[in-house]
Order: sequence, then C-alpha cells, then structure tokens
Amino acid sequence: MSRNRIMIVDDHPILRKGLAMVINEEPDLTVSAEAQDAATALDMMETHRPDLVIVDLSLPGIDGIELIKTLKVRYRDLPALVVSMHDESIFAERALRAGARGYIMKQEAVEKVLVAIRKVLNGEIFVSDKITTKMLETLVSRDEKPVSSPLDLLSNRELTVFRLIGQGFKTSQIAEELHLSVKTIESYRSHIKEKLKLDTGTDLMKYAIQWVQNAA
Repeated sequence: MSRNRIMIVDDHPILRKGLAMVINEEPDLTVSAEAQDAATALDMMETHRPDLVIVDLSLPGIDGIELIKTLKVRYRDLPALVVSMHDESIFAERALRAGARGYIMKQEAVEKVLVAIRKVLNGEIFVSDKITTKMLETLVSRDEKPVSSPLDLLSNRELTVFRLIGQGFKTSQIAEELHLSVKTIESYRSHIKEKLKLDTGTDLMKYAIQWVQNAA
C-alpha cells in the first residue's frame, strides 16, 4: 500500500514528535518531513513534496495563517489541516478562508485527528460539529454576521500582533518577529485598542495576556 506523505509544521518538538509517532503507526500514512517554522517548511517543500501539510497556527515569524495563504498560492492543490490549541470558534473560519481544508483542536483524541487527516486527504473539509453549525447558521442568516467574540473584529495580522503581546513580546520584538517596522506595529496596536475598546496600552497587555493564558 502506498502511504500518503505528511509534513508537520509545529514549533513544539515534543508535540511534533508525538503526532509523527501516531501517524507513522498507520499503514496508509507516513510523516515525510517536520519543520519548526514556516520558512523551513517552505524551503523543504520542493524536496519532500507532501500530500498533506499539518500546520500549527502559533509559529515564530510567519504564522500558520500566512503560511497557509502562501501554500495556497504556490501549491494550489496541496491540502492543509490546522491542528492547534487555539479556540476553533475564533480561528477555524479564518483558517478555512486562508485556504485550509480542516481545523481540529490539539485536545481532541488521536483517533479524531486521524479521521481529520484522512478526510482532508480525500478532498473533504473537516471541522467540528460546533463549527459546522456556526457556519451554516451564518450562511442561512440574512442578517449581518454576528460577532461572537470581540476578537472577531481583528484582522489576521492584528490577531497575530495581539497574540504576541499576550506572550510578552515588546513592540520592537514583534516588529523583528514579523519583519515589519516598529511604526507599523504601533499602528496595529492602536487599531487593536480601538476595536477592542481598550483605553491604554496596559489594558491591551492585560487583556492579551489573559487571553493567551486561557487559550493555553
């Protein structure tokens, strides 16, 4: 039996190795490559030619959403499955809009992750029942899409900046991490405060730290 080749992109070595071990036990699946960040994954793509890429959202430098967008442009038919600790109610739709074919939380059972992998390899889309219901409700509603969380108001890049603030990064460090100017990051911070109705930088930092801690 030929085995489908899978690349795992995750900056946590233990989680990456654990997932690889589970996948490699399957007769129809094999992990052909592992990468700790998006840049490494993109460099390895031509050599390893995976059938599926598993992507974590929290990656150093280029985050998972941006990586998926890049893969969609460069390798149109290559499916991506997000396996992440981040709340699916906030990130699943964003990931699908970026080009992912599925989204599953890391807390899910191993069996369910394998189901998600095979569904995406089969050309199907995999999300939880909760997200399916939410997306269908949005589709059939004639009203403007409801905002279930204030973070829904943030763009993907603003959400990345917000996450890094919550992880304790200073403005200059965020600029270096995202390869942007300090002025651009300051602009993002200002927009985030406005959208979340926060008065000061301290309020923003407290909110972001609390969100990161709750997501962990």
